[in-house]
Amino acid sequence: MTSAHTGSAPADSSATAFPSGFLWGAATAAYQVEGAVDVDGRTPSIWDTFSRTPGRTAGGDTGDRATEHYLRYRQDVRLMSELGLGAYRFSVSWSRVQPTGRGPAVERGLDFYRRLVDELLEHGIEPAVTLYHWDLPQELEDVGGWPVRDTARRFADYTALVAQALGDRVRIWTTLNEPWCSAFLGYGSGVHAPGRADWTAALRAAHHLNLGHGLAVETLRAALPRDARIAVSLNLHEVRPLTGSAADREAVRRIDAVGNRVFTGPMLDGGYPDDLLADTDHLVDWAALVQDGDPAAIARPIDLLGVNYYTPTVVSALPEGAAPDPVAARDAGHGDGAQSPFPGCADVLFHRAPGPRTAMDWPIDPTGLTDLLLRLHREHPGLPLMVTENGAAFDDLPTPQGAVHDPQRIDYLRGHLGAVRRAIAAGADVRGYFLWSLMDNFEWSYGYGKRFGLYYVDYDTQARIAKDSARWYAEVIRRGALPDLDG
Repeated sequence: MTSAHTGSAPADSSATAFPSGFLWGAATAAYQVEGAVDVDGRTPSIWDTFSRTPGRTAGGDTGDRATEHYLRYRQDVRLMSELGLGAYRFSVSWSRVQPTGRGPAVERGLDFYRRLVDELLEHGIEPAVTLYHWDLPQELEDVGGWPVRDTARRFADYTALVAQALGDRVRIWTTLNEPWCSAFLGYGSGVHAPGRADWTAALRAAHHLNLGHGLAVETLRAALPRDARIAVSLNLHEVRPLTGSAADREAVRRIDAVGNRVFTGPMLDGGYPDDLLADTDHLVDWAALVQDGDPAAIARPIDLLGVNYYTPTVVSALPEGAAPDPVAARDAGHGDGAQSPFPGCADVLFHRAPGPRTAMDWPIDPTGLTDLLLRLHREHPGLPLMVTENGAAFDDLPTPQGAVHDPQRIDYLRGHLGAVRRAIAAGADVRGYFLWSLMDNFEWSYGYGKRFGLYYVDYDTQARIAKDSARWYAEVIRRGALPDLDG
């Protein structure tokens, strides 16, 4: 590993160079890495409850121990420094800071994040805070969760507590990570916490996540210095038709509406798209759900749009005469839920694209990332972009000598970083890249069986082992370029 911390060093002058000042990072999420779930006042989140429910996660795995980041954060920051990271994106556990989702902060919980931020800054690594990465306090779910409007107000209050504690040292703030997953996997298909399968509840949750985002932006603007940058991270779907038929293009439009524009519409364009409202008006009374003032509150300006991308989505219309399939999205890469996570789209079929796949069975296609970034550049000119998650799981195993060779991950990263570079060359204003993930961790309903990390984690001993991809990424950061990418 390189020991030089270069973060945003001047870029290489080759055709494969990234812009000077490009921010190189890696990311994790609280429930996936912290462990210490009952320490210093923390109470259960919906993911504690979900993962402890038999049959919800692979092997019955939970995040109770995870990778002990709560205890080992200093060691992990040293690993980040060895990589040369310019930034570390982490999330704050709401139930560690505000256990009931209401009232004052638990200072012992905030103290962990204060220590982590200080450690990062001492190593020259910029902290990038995500306020919500899916771990709603269970007490808020018990009174309705995100389908209930009050949860958005509670989120704004929690945001104020974290901003007051960390706002003098943290410049990059993300309100929500992948609200699509929170709403539609958590409340629509049931494969994520809290495990509900109700399309109406999912759409209500989506609106209140949008509202919570807007209220959090307002709260952060009031609390933070003027140079702070406020973002949201969306896992936008790069949706492609199976064929060029009108029916398949219509399937793309419908999935794009409930997969993408349900968030980009209100957050970036000032309102929900008319076609989304028409597609879903049999499931929710939008006129009653969206109250006066909501559109303006949700559309408060942000400084960065975070883009999370792993694989494209290929869809087609249901063949004429065929009966709708309630779990028609089983091939969309979002788990085998009780029904499709796309409300009102039980008659849209999803297809497995040909070619190589990751251990998640997700097709590897970097062109989807280029296309997605360029679409956002066209539709929202002037809004800086940042890739806040991108990476791949493979079946990594140590050799008898203790090395972890992962050439497939290196190929994946080379291809997707090349895709980012091509988007930049075509005019997209992409400011940085956060690799998912810093280390192997608890991969939600897949438990510990899927490894995304640059560092292999032996879950018995908690030892971290640098994979070959860690050394490769460190060299890319040092150069500010992909020296071995063609053209």
